[in-house]
Amino acid sequence: MSHEKYIKKEGEFEYLEKGEGHTLVVLHGLFGALSNFADVIDNFSKKYRVIVPLMPLYELPLLKTSVGSMAKYIQNFIKFKKLDNVTLLGNSLGGHIALVCALEIPEKIHSMVLTGSSGLYENAFGGSFPRREDKEYLRKKIAVTFYDPAVATDELVDEVFKIVNDRNKLIRILALAKSAIRHNMSEDLQKFNMPACLIWGKNDAVTPPEVAEEFHSKLPNSELHWIDKCGHAAMMEHPDEFNRLLDDWLSRNIH
Repeated sequence: MSHEKYIKKEGEFEYLEKGEGHTLVVLHGLFGALSNFADVIDNFSKKYRVIVPLMPLYELPLLKTSVGSMAKYIQNFIKFKKLDNVTLLGNSLGGHIALVCALEIPEKIHSMVLTGSSGLYENAFGGSFPRREDKEYLRKKIAVTFYDPAVATDELVDEVFKIVNDRNKLIRILALAKSAIRHNMSEDLQKFNMPACLIWGKNDAVTPPEVAEEFHSKLPNSELHWIDKCGHAAMMEHPDEFNRLLDDWLSRNIH
């Protein structure tokens, strides 16, 4: 189902908001925003207030295109919306941004859910696109993100193709990817006392399983859940299993 009709624009912010109750703020990664989280939005907006801010990944000046500036944008959004006691849910770069926000405004954050999160280590998305005009080459690159290459649908390949063939977007993607690698969080993880839920694909080739293990060992109040036959975007590849694990964790941690 399309979620475009739930998008609101207020001030400098564009965001989707659906449902009511405890607030889940969903932070998307470098590629794709709403479509990646369609099942999460549908499922959790029945019980919770789900908010997905659309991050200005491609709109900021190049010098401001970094993990830090995206985290600042989300902090400003949380203040603007007067949100409190929030659960941050982030995939990939979104998980990294969740960690930075939770470090900087812990008083506003109740808990975190990280899936395929950067912040410790990731295999960068190729580093460069020597043949970005070649859709089949790109399809192979995208398929690495998933355990089942069929998840890299034509629609998804077309979406990414459009992004990487826009030079302004491409240089920002590469800047964000480099910023994520530089912005290592391993020293900070012991400072987090809030509940953290890690949901990880056992076959994640971008942020491999040992990354999840390190997050789990260093985050004091964390639980780690695996999804088998699953790559870097669990909520896309195994939405039912992802939702079941998250639903169970939320029901035990949101009071």
